[in-house]
Amino acid sequence: MNGTETSSREREIYRITLAGSVVNVILTAAKMAAGIWGHSAAMIADAVHSLSDLVTDIIVILFVRLSGKPEDKSHDYGHGKYETFATLLIGTALLAVAAGICIDGAGKVIAFVQGEKLDQPGWIALAAAVVSIAAKEILFRYTRTVGRKQDSPAVIANAWHHRSDAFSSIGTAAGIGGAILLGEDWRVLDPLAAVVVSFFIARVAVRLTASCIGELTEQSLPEEVEREITAAVLSTEGVSQPHHLRTRRIGNRYAIEMHVRMNGDMTLREAHDKATQIENRLKEMYGAGTYIGIHVEPEK
Repeated sequence: MNGTETSSREREIYRITLAGSVVNVILTAAKMAAGIWGHSAAMIADAVHSLSDLVTDIIVILFVRLSGKPEDKSHDYGHGKYETFATLLIGTALLAVAAGICIDGAGKVIAFVQGEKLDQPGWIALAAAVVSIAAKEILFRYTRTVGRKQDSPAVIANAWHHRSDAFSSIGTAAGIGGAILLGEDWRVLDPLAAVVVSFFIARVAVRLTASCIGELTEQSLPEEVEREITAAVLSTEGVSQPHHLRTRRIGNRYAIEMHVRMNGDMTLREAHDKATQIENRLKEMYGAGTYIGIHVEPEK
């Protein structure tokens, strides 16, 4: 990946992340105000979730700049795992938010069961939830598109954070609407909605952190990708028996190492050219920034 491509990638990531930040600032303020004025625990929890989105936007901006730095003396494979680390932080933040929402909502549900009266949410809280659903779903789709285009796990993770906020607002809207329309005996739906939504958030968080842990612990690429690599090697004339294949992901790039066999009577130049053919083919498949190491052995 050359400097121009890297710069273009960073600009697009910054642009979508900045757009998300602006939306999150507005939503956080609006939902917190609506939650307080509308006496809605679910909406206040939803506002906190939006605030966590803003924090993760900042993390993405900081770590994508670091991950875009080229290789240097102390980082032979570049800085791609900074982006993976950012994704892990986002997943961890989501998990913490889910736990907080669940604990707070459960506490209110228990208090209601024990006879405590809960405040009825106001219509302003319901309106804020509906606006949040629409805004965050649009933001999710746009951010995911950019993340896939730029092959950025951190941006895709941030997109799912937007989606989790939309899910949160759906649950919040259902709880608030039920608490308003069904009467005093159903006001427990407001905090109960917060508890239900927290499990959706936690599910997304676990999925994100699991993928990051795999990369940070040098997990191999999926089997189908390794089969593609092997097929590409064997399609090169004069090359056989690929073995000791080692693969991993470094940020948005792949690292591939392998041994191959060639005719022992082949000249060094010919063997070099064959290895270069394999490298070029793999870079066409997985990107110019793919790290490739090929060890050539004579056929037995």
